[in-house]
Amino acid sequence: MSSISAPLWRSGDMNATPNLTLWGVGTSRTIRAHWAMHELGLSYKSKPIGPRTGETKTAEYTRLNPRQKIPLLQDGDFCIGESAAIVAYLSRTYSTPDRSLIPVTQREFAAWLEWCFFIVAELDSTSLYVMRRHSADALGHIYGVAPEVVAQAGEYFRQQLRHVEVALADGRTFLMGDQFTSADILLTTCLDWAIAYGVGICDNAQPYLERIQRREAYRRAVAANVPVSPITPSAAKG
Repeated sequence: MSSISAPLWRSGDMNATPNLTLWGVGTSRTIRAHWAMHELGLSYKSKPIGPRTGETKTAEYTRLNPRQKIPLLQDGDFCIGESAAIVAYLSRTYSTPDRSLIPVTQREFAAWLEWCFFIVAELDSTSLYVMRRHSADALGHIYGVAPEVVAQAGEYFRQQLRHVEVALADGRTFLMGDQFTSADILLTTCLDWAIAYGVGICDNAQPYLERIQRREAYRRAVAANVPVSPITPSAAKG
């Protein structure tokens, strides 16, 4: 376990120091939780376990997360998995007027939810993760190599990214306008992933991505998300 420090703030009605532990490094989803921590200036402990290494199947981890997936956040005696849920929880629990990752007004909150659900459902799980599951150089050896499926998922991603292209066309700084929110965290990881997979992104998403990647919290999250040692999948059992 390693300890990661960031400038710690607390709102007036929160006097107790949070006891935060984040399990998981090395993926586009684990970085989301690390990034939110740094944006909010939270100190936390990191347990740098990787995916498909056997580390998520230990008795200790399975008790905490029966799904045996990373990331997982422990906040005292409370545990929550799923990267988007972790980011939303941190945003709702630890945002303050000075450091907030979530909109305040009802309609802006609804628009934020729409962006988060869209990114996770359409860009991530329906598009990019389908590519990862069926690519020969990714998880195809587990789920089956399917070049046609990969190509169709890439095309679907480009079609769905039109929503992002239209939104950014008005010159806004972030998805929600002038406020950086956790929706930007989710989108940035998908854009990074798409570029790595050779899918490409729309033209006006490129300056947006470059702008986001200059954030100090993003750079700190990238460093925190690096595995202690190379992630080696555990040997399959016969």
